[in-house]
This record gives sequence, structure tokens and C-alpha cells, in this order.
Amino acid sequence: MKEWFPSEKDKLENMLNQFLSKESILNVKEVHGIIVPHAGYSYSGEIAGKTFAFLKNKKIKRAIIFGPSHYQTFNGISVLEKFETPLGKVNIPKNSFNKIPHEHSIENQIPFLQKLGVEEILPIAVGQINMKMAEDLAKQFLEEDAVFIFSTDLSHALEYSEAIKKDRITIETIANLKEYELPNIDACGLYPLLILFKMCQMTGWRPKLVEYKNSGDITGDTIFVVGYAGFVF
Repeated sequence: MKEWFPSEKDKLENMLNQFLSKESILNVKEVHGIIVPHAGYSYSGEIAGKTFAFLKNKKIKRAIIFGPSHYQTFNGISVLEKFETPLGKVNIPKNSFNKIPHEHSIENQIPFLQKLGVEEILPIAVGQINMKMAEDLAKQFLEEDAVFIFSTDLSHALEYSEAIKKDRITIETIANLKEYELPNIDACGLYPLLILFKMCQMTGWRPKLVEYKNSGDITGDTIFVVGYAGFVF
């Protein structure tokens, strides 16, 4: 299995401490959730950490993660049955949803939440849904007393400058909640974002960009890059 983050506890904790120490100058009074990438930590961990840093010192009891399904095709949502990181077993609440064995888009968020002291984590993989399903799911989960983590990477396998152009459209679409632009964005987390858009419409929340980079900024390879962005809402 690909190693998305260090398998040794000390190395993982050191990496998380480093990522979470890079706080944004963005002024946000109240945090309901975040949008973060889900690539390997060596690629997108810094942006994820800078975004997760908005949750520091919040005494969060429960977090709900929504990420796209990369390995299985299904309608609706499924939940990780169990998961363990070098920081320990994940406390997943009892639920009646269908189960999946693995999904890195949600698993890669868990060590950050463990490091932040979150007591209970519900890791949800979002399959194919339509707008009505997204609205129903938004209503259902807004009843939860939880912080919401939405997981998505942006454009894939584009040249550096083309990726920036494409990702700018996606960032503007998310930041301004342009639902009509969703068919034009390049983001693997499109289905989770449908739920987020509906939540924002119901609550008045607005995503604010924390930071954007692509893999070319990290590796120097500008031929085929992947875009990463963090938002807080």
C-alpha cells in the first residue's frame, strides 16, 4: 500500500507539528469547517496543516470528513469501518451506513484530527450523488454538533501554467459558491463539494481561501502537476 504519511509515530508527529505551526494571517472569527487536499503529506501536507491550524485550541469533540471515493463506485455515502494510524485507533461512532475498507481521501485527514485532540471522527466517502441527494445529506449532517472536513485535490496532470488557470476557476467557484460553475471545475472531490455548497446555502457560510499551490511548487516538476488548495468556512 502506498505510504501517504509516515508509518513511524515520531516522524508523523514531527511532521504534523511542523505543518500545524504554519498559521495563516487570514482573520476568521468562527470556524465551522475546512476544505483540504489529500495527496501524500510530502506534497500537500503543508497546505493541509496550514488549514487545519484554524482548528487548534478549539476542543473539538466530533469531526465529520467528506471525501471522494477513488477505489469503489457507488451511489450515496459509505463510511470507513475501522482505521488505525501511528497515533492510535480511530474512534468511529456507531452508524448504519454502508462500509468501505479503505479511502485515502478521508484517511489522510485523520492524523491531523488526532493530533488536534478530536475525540470522535466519522470518515465518510462520498459516491455518486445528485443535487437532491446533496441537499438531503447537508440537512442531515447539519443537525450534528461537529466540525466538517471536506477533502479534494484540484486539477490533475496538467502543465504548471495550465493548472494555475484551471485551478483559479475552481477556487473562484468555491469561494463564491457558484453552483452553476461546478460542471466546469477540475476537482476529484466534486461530490463532497456538492454537499458543502448546500450546507453553505442553508447556513450562510462562505469558504475563504487559505493557500493554493500545486505539486510543481514542491517538486520542481512542472510538466504534470496536481493542484492543492485549503479553505476555511
